[in-house]
Amino acid sequence: MVAKFTGRTFFSLTIVSLLIFSCGQEKEGDETLPVEDTTGMASAKTVKTANVFYSIPSPIETTTLLKKAGATYDKDYLNDIKNVSRYSSASSKALNLGVYGADLSFTSIFEQTQESMLYLKCSSNLANGLGIGDVFGPATISRVEANMKNRDSLLDIISDAYWTADAYLKENDRPGISALVIAGGWVEGLYIATRIASVTNNDDVITRIAEQKLSLENLIGLLENTPSEEAIAKLLKELKSLKTVYDKIDFNHQKPETSTDVTTHVTTIGGGSSISINKEQLKDISNKVEVIRSNIIK
Repeated sequence: MVAKFTGRTFFSLTIVSLLIFSCGQEKEGDETLPVEDTTGMASAKTVKTANVFYSIPSPIETTTLLKKAGATYDKDYLNDIKNVSRYSSASSKALNLGVYGADLSFTSIFEQTQESMLYLKCSSNLANGLGIGDVFGPATISRVEANMKNRDSLLDIISDAYWTADAYLKENDRPGISALVIAGGWVEGLYIATRIASVTNNDDVITRIAEQKLSLENLIGLLENTPSEEAIAKLLKELKSLKTVYDKIDFNHQKPETSTDVTTHVTTIGGGSSISINKEQLKDISNKVEVIRSNIIK
């Protein structure tokens, strides 16, 4: 079976790199942030990095789509909360802060109150180890507990915490940590989607997986533009291996076409983009992302 996708349904992630829990808004794929050119030449590196935040989908958007597709909650899809004690290095804490963030999104979308609190505490634990624990302190946890029955308010509280965390990381010149959090969340979101696709065989979910072709390219670009360290180099190698599978997926940009009804004089604009993925490609993506995810959480 080949799943078909027409139109643009990627959801944006704002330029705040740790805001992986907020609901995105639809953006055009070629939109970039304005870049001030102080040298007479725009920085290609800055533009590439800005593009990342408009194409990496929020885990909340992914999990919302999965729920609409008929997926049911299964905690076996998520990283076990007992694993949090395993993460000792800054890079493993950052990656798994992203992983647990995606898992927190999943539990919140499916209104698993008790599980949400457990994953929030895991996030707090890792953030504390990264020196940004204040944003997940008692005040934040109390607000979350008080709003557990109001999903929108809950997501706003968590988003605020990550805005604050991201600002701190940037002010203290730690872009590598931010990039690893993004990567961890992206990998976990894709992993959960592939697990659900294997059970539901839902075209919308499979399409969601296929459209990550562009966000993967931008994620690789972000990591390549981040100060090099062992964890980033290792992850880049794995993501580039995943990209070889995605490179086989057909993605066609179509020029907009217009047609006018001679009777009603109504003009219709068509076109857009199309993407397709077959069973073998889906299986290869599922296998590779499972390996990458296993290396992150083990």
